[in-house]
Amino acid sequence: MYGASVADRHVVFSMTASLDGFVAAPDGDIGWSAPDEELHRFHNALVRDVALEICGRRLYETMLAWDDEAFVASCGAVGREFAAIWSAVPKVVFSRTLTSVQGSYRLARDSVADEIAAASGTVSIGGAALAAVAAEQDLIDEYRLFVAPVLLGGGTPYWPPGPEPRRLRLAQTQTFATGVVYRRFQRVR
Repeated sequence: MYGASVADRHVVFSMTASLDGFVAAPDGDIGWSAPDEELHRFHNALVRDVALEICGRRLYETMLAWDDEAFVASCGAVGREFAAIWSAVPKVVFSRTLTSVQGSYRLARDSVADEIAAASGTVSIGGAALAAVAAEQDLIDEYRLFVAPVLLGGGTPYWPPGPEPRRLRLAQTQTFATGVVYRRFQRVR
């Protein structure tokens, strides 16, 4: 038996993608997706509501910078605020290669479905591959897509081929000064 009922849990997949649908360039670079101050504030507000972050090895390694005091000290006020919010969020890492993790992370013991089933509150999935696994099992309640005004021409797709069609409802849109467009879709069940 799992800890939380479905009513107590809200699963979101939130990522930035290029206009042509990639979350990382062919060489793995994600620097093009770095938020400006306005967008970072928006992300800070979203992360404040996260009760559990589920991520893969690459995102884990990228986000470790937020545990580095020297890096955080070099950030502006909005970045330092994010670091404080992020460090408080429990995080689960799915990896076939890591044997240990540090900070507020732990290695997954169970399947994505089991980790989600045991959680309550807002569960955020970071990473296209993990989101594809969760979508295949119809576990995602909300998709939060930040579309950046850039064409990458290839790389890691936001969405690999996968599940059968799912009906979604557009719940929110917002355009930022940089041209990034936020679209929030809710799963129609």
